[in-house]
Amino acid sequence: MISLKKNNKISALEEKEGIHLTDVSNEASIAKIKNFRKRQPSVASLIQGIRDGDKTALSRAITLVESKNKTHLVQANQIIEACIADKKNTLRIGITGVPGVGKSTFIEALGKYLTNQGKKVAVLAVDPTSSLSKGSILGDKTRMEVLVRDENAFIRPSPSGDSLGGVARKTRESIILCEAAHFDIILIETVGVGQSETAVHGMVDFFLLLKLAGAGDELQGIKRGIMEMTDTVVINKADGKNKQAANLAKIEFTRALHFYPPKENGWVPKVLQCSALENEGISEVWQTILNFKDTTADAIYDKRKYQNKFWLLQTIEDNLKMQFYEDPAIQQQLEQLTTLVMNAKVSPFVAAEQLLALHQKKLK
Repeated sequence: MISLKKNNKISALEEKEGIHLTDVSNEASIAKIKNFRKRQPSVASLIQGIRDGDKTALSRAITLVESKNKTHLVQANQIIEACIADKKNTLRIGITGVPGVGKSTFIEALGKYLTNQGKKVAVLAVDPTSSLSKGSILGDKTRMEVLVRDENAFIRPSPSGDSLGGVARKTRESIILCEAAHFDIILIETVGVGQSETAVHGMVDFFLLLKLAGAGDELQGIKRGIMEMTDTVVINKADGKNKQAANLAKIEFTRALHFYPPKENGWVPKVLQCSALENEGISEVWQTILNFKDTTADAIYDKRKYQNKFWLLQTIEDNLKMQFYEDPAIQQQLEQLTTLVMNAKVSPFVAAEQLLALHQKKLK
């Protein structure tokens, strides 16, 4: 006969007595940690930290600049106002090119070359934002794993959002903060070549276009927009079996540049080759940038004044757009008119006029 009597052995499924909260993880300590995290440094401390070259203060200030929170906007404006007047002798370099051309690898190679010479380098990398999920990977730091550990380098990836030209909405302000933090060279990496690439051209001193050889990219050289803006074309990945193709591409791009009128500053755009992966040709690229700075110093000064004017007009447009869409009356009418427009009951032009008239009426 089989006995149903339970034995005295402890089952593996038996619940054990839980542990007590320690002093480190008790409710009071948790509340203290949460309260500490909520506290934000004052505007004055952030400004001082930036001027002292504190990367943490710089990162926090850029976060405020990029925020859409109205309180953060007020704080960001105070920081920008304090930092913009600081005297600085910097060089702003925009770097663009099609996806896969090796922008991150090139920037890391150039950045390390500069930091080895005692320069302080800030990299503002704009990461593409998904139009579906509205998210960004922000993985530029992982692609620049050597430069990110350099004490003289600062890398800040930012989402492009809905900005045109692959430039984050607040990139201009971030440049001001990096310059106030005593960085000598500001490198701005764009998402890629687009129809509105003038955005990055309108905020830098030197505009560098990365190209590929042997990928059908040579034909892009005859397109006006991007080639007219560039100060130097650099053919990347000019190594190994691709060397011969790079030589041919250099000839093609050099010919293409002759079709464009001379620049107002007198600079003649160059076509160079490099291999960012093997650190070849980087010194020649930097020497070309220095030659540009030396021969166009007065033009750079004038260009920055016009850039400030453009910055003013662009900020006005952004603020007007934000005020328009934040208007509760506009939000209500926009939803109704959008439905009518989608169903072809009202034309988009009439609907837009009605919304603008409503907004102007509220402003009076």
